[in-house]
Amino acid sequence: MKNRFDNHYTLQLNSFLNSFIVRWSEPRWATLFSIIAYSLFTFFRGNPWKLSANPYFNYLADAFTHGQIFLRLIPPSLHDLSFFNGHYYLYWPPFPAIFLIPFVALFGVHVSDVFITIIIGGINVGLVAAILKAGDQASLFHLSILRRSLLVIFFSFGTVQLTLAPRGNVWSTAQQIGFMLVALTYLVAIKYKGWYSFFLAGVLMACALATRNHLIFAGLWPAWYLIRKHWSSGFRKMLGYGLWGLIPIAISGILLVYYNVARFGNPLEFGITFHNMASIFRADFTKFGAFSLHYVPINLYYQYISYPFLQNSSLFFQGGSLFLLSPIFFAVFSTIWLYRKDISIWILIITIILVNIPILLLMGTGWVQFGPRYSLDFTVPLLIITAMGIQGWNRNLLKACLLISIIHYMAGFLILRIYFN
Repeated sequence: MKNRFDNHYTLQLNSFLNSFIVRWSEPRWATLFSIIAYSLFTFFRGNPWKLSANPYFNYLADAFTHGQIFLRLIPPSLHDLSFFNGHYYLYWPPFPAIFLIPFVALFGVHVSDVFITIIIGGINVGLVAAILKAGDQASLFHLSILRRSLLVIFFSFGTVQLTLAPRGNVWSTAQQIGFMLVALTYLVAIKYKGWYSFFLAGVLMACALATRNHLIFAGLWPAWYLIRKHWSSGFRKMLGYGLWGLIPIAISGILLVYYNVARFGNPLEFGITFHNMASIFRADFTKFGAFSLHYVPINLYYQYISYPFLQNSSLFFQGGSLFLLSPIFFAVFSTIWLYRKDISIWILIITIILVNIPILLLMGTGWVQFGPRYSLDFTVPLLIITAMGIQGWNRNLLKACLLISIIHYMAGFLILRIYFN
């Protein structure tokens, strides 16, 4: 009798767990679950409604609402702000501040950037679920609902998303907004047809360009996919569709140039020349500038080779191997081999490489971080390739790699919070 009783509740528990896991494949549930989870994570040395130490986009949003392009109010921390002609500026592109204007207008400059970033992070998880669902329907890959759910959970807790979404601050907020714009672009390209699909994708890429400039390269695959989908429409229609997509991007680029000229008198100066950088970067910046081939070896090492748990404490927060920390991404190599004759795969790979080139040339590895936080910028195309690769994986192997990924990033998150709140 006791064994029958235990078996009954074991079956009920397994049924509940399976039902919970499968719900992650639905965008609305994935969004809700991840927002709750990320909010709970912030209670480790904080809470979801606090202000981060560097909520600079809040201050720039306040400046914009008062008709200024330099900070009207000076934040407590000046780290990484640009000082020029007696005023403080942000060297980061301005779209995240524009996005935050309604929140700052309603709640003031001290509205919680942490909570806003958590909400965006949750939306991003929902968008990943939506892209995987749309990709399956469009026959980009064929995954069971369970495998789609596991991949969404993997993104939520087994990648740099876990260390960025619950954190707030100017760096995390920019990356979360950038990811959201790129993910929406891919979703539009996969799901919709007609001139408005080009236009929506163009508007989203224009905003991504004004969030993190190199994200414009993430638009290569959606552009190719839309063109392929509409190829039979004829030359004149295709030309019109292309203009619908390109005009918003061109407008964004022109406005960014004007923004730089208005601030620094130079169309190519975003303010990085004048920013209050950490002292450890000063010597390299003076000698090599912000972008240089000199930085490529160290960036390659900390993004793709380093295993932080074998590093000493001074190097732990430089980054970590994309594949060792998130082994599900090893499925990429399966995809490349199995689909080596499919041009779509090579467009996805080229997209990832193009986004990654400025990252590899950039001064600094993304410190302070756990894992390669800049990899979030190309995670959307990376997840599509991964989804194609895990189609043939043994389910137990997939679950084991998921568990390893989650353990890595939960440990990394906790250690990061212990040292840096």
